[in-house]
Amino acid sequence: MLGHAERNRLIEENLPLVGYLARDLHSRATHVPLEELASVGALALVTAADAFDPALGVPFGAYARRRILGAFADEMRSMDWASRGIRKRIKETTAVRDTLTARLGRVAGVDEIAATMGLPRAAVVEALDDAARTVTSIDDATALEVPSPMVLPDEAAVLRERRDVLERAVAALPERMRAIVQAVYIDERPVKEIAAELGVSHSAVSQQRAEAIRLLRDALERFAAEEQAEPISRVSVETREAYFARITAMLPRTGRGVTPAASVAL
Repeated sequence: MLGHAERNRLIEENLPLVGYLARDLHSRATHVPLEELASVGALALVTAADAFDPALGVPFGAYARRRILGAFADEMRSMDWASRGIRKRIKETTAVRDTLTARLGRVAGVDEIAATMGLPRAAVVEALDDAARTVTSIDDATALEVPSPMVLPDEAAVLRERRDVLERAVAALPERMRAIVQAVYIDERPVKEIAAELGVSHSAVSQQRAEAIRLLRDALERFAAEEQAEPISRVSVETREAYFARITAMLPRTGRGVTPAASVAL
């Protein structure tokens, strides 16, 4: 394991990677909020530094990149908007479209697809629109080649602040959520295994992980944003306020009582 100083150095040197990967993935999967990707990526970077073992002979940058992209993939799966029924409809519609296109030697029209499937034109249009939203698979969206990104001093300072807030935010999570974050993001254990150990269902672990991410995102919005706004996540007000109080108690004091806020477009 790394010493504290070396751990912090690696985090600071690789903070630009989070912003780069978040922006690049967002450009390919625009339905995923950029701030959400930035929060998930920052957490993955911190946990990567905590788990990194130099003896493995793998460069930290490559190791962190894999962990960040893995966290992005988990987040996209957890927030997937398409139900099983929608996905079935997409699959059937695109299969008919592809079959007709191959047979006709040109791209099949909406009316031709609708006639073949015996569906209203509007239903085919909706299915194709849904297909366009999911055309970028998780693997495709996260299979990126990363150049050495440049970062401005002001951006680096804000990213460091976000890291500091995030570390305290993780520590302030309820005990079970913190244990799940540790198991998923640091120990890289399967959710099924975690569920068995905790004596709960697979979905319960996934829900707790998702709520932990929402709390962490709310914490960054509250303590590391230029303009403090009321968080809009599904976490209850009581849970969120108690969580914020624990974080506030951990933060360095200033004239306002908390770390000064700042913001940067990741």
